[in-house]
Amino acid sequence: MSIKSRRDFLKASGYGLGGLAAYSLVGGGLIGVASAAEIDDPLAPKAPPFPAKAKAVIWLHMAGAPSSLDLFDYKPELVKLHGKPLPESFGKGLKTATDGGVGALFASNRTWKQYGDSGAWFSDLLPNLSAHADKIAFIKGSKTEGSTHVISSLKLHTSALVPGRPSLGAWITYGLGAANPDLPPFVVLPTGNSNAGGGRGQVIWSSGFLPAVYQGTAFRQGDSPILNLDRPPLVTADEQRATLDLLQQINAEHAAHYPSDTELAARARSYDLAYRMESSAPEAVDLSKESAKTKTAYGLDDEISREYGTNLLRARRLVERGVRFVHVISGSGDKKYGDWDAHNSLEKNHAAMSRAVDKPIAGLLADLKERGLLDSTLVVWTSEFGRTPYGQTGDGRDHNPWGYTSWIAGGGAKAGYTHGATDEIGLRAVSGEVDTYDLQATVLSLLGLDHKKLIFMHDGRAERATTVHGDVVQELIA
Repeated sequence: MSIKSRRDFLKASGYGLGGLAAYSLVGGGLIGVASAAEIDDPLAPKAPPFPAKAKAVIWLHMAGAPSSLDLFDYKPELVKLHGKPLPESFGKGLKTATDGGVGALFASNRTWKQYGDSGAWFSDLLPNLSAHADKIAFIKGSKTEGSTHVISSLKLHTSALVPGRPSLGAWITYGLGAANPDLPPFVVLPTGNSNAGGGRGQVIWSSGFLPAVYQGTAFRQGDSPILNLDRPPLVTADEQRATLDLLQQINAEHAAHYPSDTELAARARSYDLAYRMESSAPEAVDLSKESAKTKTAYGLDDEISREYGTNLLRARRLVERGVRFVHVISGSGDKKYGDWDAHNSLEKNHAAMSRAVDKPIAGLLADLKERGLLDSTLVVWTSEFGRTPYGQTGDGRDHNPWGYTSWIAGGGAKAGYTHGATDEIGLRAVSGEVDTYDLQATVLSLLGLDHKKLIFMHDGRAERATTVHGDVVQELIA
């Protein structure tokens, strides 16, 4: 076989540029690869089936579950009932999430105010984000299943209650391919120890039964976002390129004799993407050329918000360079960084966590708007569930899957809009209910993908992102 160039080799081998480096970069191994006959180039950019309002998603996962009642969902009735037992009319059929039981009703101690033309409520924990009230579409009737972090987080990200299904980012990558062949189309930016709270870790950004090329690639903090990506110091660039070219020629000739074996082509693709990412990945997250004003806007001048702000500034740079889905995690579960899981000391916990994310998220929305990226970038703020209006351990709140707040902004979202509501004390969604299946279906729709038609055949069954559930919430779309 005559190989004129690296591009010729990649075309002949059945996998396009940038494809399978994710296998080696995230340690997933070569698994679940579809045949070359089925997929000529798994990461080739694909036009969405119908017009898209968004080109990219920045998914802000508030791991540990913040209390909507202390951030967005003002409940005067809860203030009146503070310290009293949960009324039977609200608690009927209630199954508590943990062993703490149902304590007295626990009103927020925050100061509340309405902002913008939309009159959206914010507590004083979010002084910076509140300035962007009119950019946001609130989903105040959010609900889910499960009462543990692991189960509900799996459902939020994979539409399943057990591991094994692809994450939303993987489905989007499968449906749209890569816009930039030099970067992974699905990037994860964790906080702290990358555990994401509750031991969920890589399961929530996995490719599940999809080919591993579609799974998320986790970036570390620092100048080297991916381990073992740099060229060994004793090897020159010319030597490295010559070695890769030789390997490609040998592998291509071998692959010609075994056209159904895609592992060889996949491995060769991973070498090529890794080679190109030696410069593209560090450049994408290099903040040295960002202005001092921009860094301050993202909270990089504050030790508490610096790491999260760095992740959000990196997220903007990544979508600017064509990354499709950036999953940013707030809260890691370790002692240094903590998360939002405030079963006790809620005031202290939420004061610290809010300070860590408030200015960076406000900075992200402002920066995207200023650069003309907000219209094409969907920002999603959500968590695995919310927290109860009744107390636990005296000064905390339990898990609440029955009613809480999420929100979206940019990327075709209806700005300055509030959808749905919880009851008078913030326990259950009573109107405009939006399950996590519906949220996923809506995100896919804004990207031009139909959640009912985005299909992958697995074990003889046509699988889709939201399993057999989910409806697009048209009211959230501008």
